[in-house]
Amino acid sequence: MAVFVALGAFLMTLFGGWVALRVTDRRHLVLGLAGGLMLGVVGLDLLPEALEAAGGELFGVPQALLLFVGGFLVAHLVERLLAGRQAAHGAASAERVPQVGLTAAGAMVGHSLMDGIAIGAAFQVGEGMGTTVALAVITHDFADGFNTYTLTSVYGNARRKAVAMLVADALAPVAGAASTLLFTLPEELLGSYLGFFGGALLYLAAAEILPEAHHEHPARSTLLCTVAGVAFIWLVVGIAH
Repeated sequence: MAVFVALGAFLMTLFGGWVALRVTDRRHLVLGLAGGLMLGVVGLDLLPEALEAAGGELFGVPQALLLFVGGFLVAHLVERLLAGRQAAHGAASAERVPQVGLTAAGAMVGHSLMDGIAIGAAFQVGEGMGTTVALAVITHDFADGFNTYTLTSVYGNARRKAVAMLVADALAPVAGAASTLLFTLPEELLGSYLGFFGGALLYLAAAEILPEAHHEHPARSTLLCTVAGVAFIWLVVGIAH
């Protein structure tokens, strides 16, 4: 049942990537929307779920929040190492290195794999729980597909690589759901991962995607796309709950 439901996530991910592909002539709007979707996914979906699942504390701070900060710092470190950009009087170079986009898209694939595992684990608890989690995953996988294609292409990767990462992201939930036929994932481990990934995703949205969206087109329409992306994720989370 879990694998069959995960096929819905597969189709929704491909649809999100297809939308990102079709509107490349309005790149600033695509990036504005992607930034809003990423911000919404982190703040309204990933972080709350991580805090609930990984409930332990280390030196008075929830484990999920520590990993959230760690994910942000790791993403910053990776971006700096791969891009090799140096700040001058507070302004960074505009160079884009394809490996950064591939690394970010690879993290999205890993997140989608965990989405599939979450579906399978929820169905192990009960059909009602499985259906609720599947609804949340399928609806926000549109954003995953959209962001995977955008993250890969915005750093200068060829379209074929962006499409390949999109397909991998679409297949990941199915593989994750199928894997739960073999094992049970501890809830705390899932929450820890979500916290770490949320921090990395927030860095990409705040430090890379949104500044790029407003660099050449500081239009009101770009800002509205960002707000619309956050609002869409809020709607998805509200429906799922």
